[in-house]
Amino acid sequence: MVHFHRNMVQLEILKKENLILKNELLEYKEMQLENSRLKSLLDFKVSLPYKSVAARVIGRWQDNWTASVVIDKGAKQGIRGGCVVVNHIGLVGRVIDVQPLTSVVMLLNDPRMGVSAVVQRSRQEGLVSGTLAELLVLRYLPLDADVQVGDTVVTSGLSDGFPKGVLVGSVVEVGNELSGLGRFASIKPAVRPSNLEEVLVIIRKE
Repeated sequence: MVHFHRNMVQLEILKKENLILKNELLEYKEMQLENSRLKSLLDFKVSLPYKSVAARVIGRWQDNWTASVVIDKGAKQGIRGGCVVVNHIGLVGRVIDVQPLTSVVMLLNDPRMGVSAVVQRSRQEGLVSGTLAELLVLRYLPLDADVQVGDTVVTSGLSDGFPKGVLVGSVVEVGNELSGLGRFASIKPAVRPSNLEEVLVIIRKE
């Protein structure tokens, strides 16, 4: 009986040690992933021909009308309303509210967002809008627009503050507007809002 009790105690100890090791392994993997993301972000920051500020996402919300996140940098770091936000993958959104140490970023999938964009292959221009769903919409395309599934869409540089050539996403569907006067394209965004953890805020020139 004593031997059985000793084995049970040792088993419980081993289970606890195993749980601790598993948690440590998860923490280590999380650190590796974070370091990899930060390295990619830093490399991208260095390559940008604009002054930018790195920030972390510290809050997020999405309702039936809006999609935005809160970042841990604000006016004290030079951020102002209207600043464009990107990461090493592509376009994220733009700043709509600034506090001394935090800012609110309207995400690309917010219906209020509108960004002039171009199909990289054909140079067809349109306006990318959010839908609060997984896909964006490239609107105001003529009926003869040269847009195909798989095409890459980037910013055109015509919208205020948005640099030219930032990746927006890829075309997954092309259709006709209900009015019959033009076409639209559904865009899969390069940056998934739900995966955002670190971003770069582009500081616009005076």
